[in-house]
Amino acid sequence: MSDEIDLAHFHSSLQARLAELDSLDSAAQSRDSIELDQSKVGRLSRMDALQQQAMLDANRARGRRERLRIEAALRRIAEGDYGYCTQCDEPIALGRLNFDPATPLCIECANNANHDD
Repeated sequence: MSDEIDLAHFHSSLQARLAELDSLDSAAQSRDSIELDQSKVGRLSRMDALQQQAMLDANRARGRRERLRIEAALRRIAEGDYGYCTQCDEPIALGRLNFDPATPLCIECANNANHDD
């Protein structure tokens, strides 16, 4: 599989996405956590601030998960395992890799994993 796909293309795509995540992290860190001074804001403002903080926390968690997936894909490229399903060891379809270069699973294993929930 490795010689059928353009590993350099996927490597650069994954690196570019890591750079995007880094810039998003930098931008998010430049913003302070939302301060909840109850003497200065009304009830609705506090609720809005809590919701914004929850959304920020969820986005950070999603970014961390994506970073881990990308780093794992880069390791698979380095080890010569990229493009193969980590569960069944069958080739992952090129279209699936183009859609999500960090995917570790073929479509069949991904569907089975989703049905196990």
